[in-house]
Amino acid sequence: MKTPVSVLGTGRMGSALARAFIKNGHPITVWNRTPHKAEPLAALGATVAESVDRAISASGIVVVNVSDYDASAALLHGVAGTLRGKLIVELTSGTPQGARGAAEWAKAQGANYLDGAILATPNLIGSAQGVILVSGPLAAFTAHKDTLLSLGNVRHVGEDPGTASTLDGAALSQMWGGLFGTLHAIALCEAEKVDLAALAQQWTESAPVIEGLISDLIARTKAKRFAGDEQTLSSISAHHGALQHLIEITHMRNLDPALVEAYDEVFKRAVAAGHLDDDFAAMTRFMQRSL
Repeated sequence: MKTPVSVLGTGRMGSALARAFIKNGHPITVWNRTPHKAEPLAALGATVAESVDRAISASGIVVVNVSDYDASAALLHGVAGTLRGKLIVELTSGTPQGARGAAEWAKAQGANYLDGAILATPNLIGSAQGVILVSGPLAAFTAHKDTLLSLGNVRHVGEDPGTASTLDGAALSQMWGGLFGTLHAIALCEAEKVDLAALAQQWTESAPVIEGLISDLIARTKAKRFAGDEQTLSSISAHHGALQHLIEITHMRNLDPALVEAYDEVFKRAVAAGHLDDDFAAMTRFMQRSL
């Protein structure tokens, strides 16, 4: 028989996690604060526990997917005595500091702990596109890797429990940068009466260029190659000049300037420090406000 798993929280994502385990033949026990939300899982063969402690007692692996770390703590701290020898897999969004604190608390209860970040929508869970990052003791991940792979593309990214949460925050920053940038682009096109079909085509054509710039930015920062050189794709000067035009049209069309002015604040710090002719990667040195 495959390893039993308990899932705490059966919202859209928690239910997707439970279904993936069921599909791969794992005996599943689920708990949800609102019991009727777990009924569809019961129809698939899951056992619906009446309480958190009964759900935890049913399995050696406990997957938690609730609203935040505070909600998770409220559940687990009340049943601390049932956690000894269990593996807690926290798939609730939070902060790196919160993950480390939860890991320390779990260790004090005699439990193993892996903190995870789900970089996928519920429909992708259980597939190769269902990326889930986990961090914490490698030994705990390795021992239960086959079970965790039921959820999709599950990768261990570091021993520090806060690593997965850090990468989750980084992914959100990149995603929202793109989404809010696109909101501004749409507003700009509409203000100038440019058909959004043209914007869609422009995105298709420019996406590979932007992806290349991002990859180069990460690689150059890792190598600390901040000075402009023959391999520089774009300098701070080029970006800074283009931004001034975008700020101008943003104000002319009465668009919300918050995004572009936030960009400009970072540019101002870099320019004031004499880095105008450096590679754009040098901007990473000015993301902390204390600099």
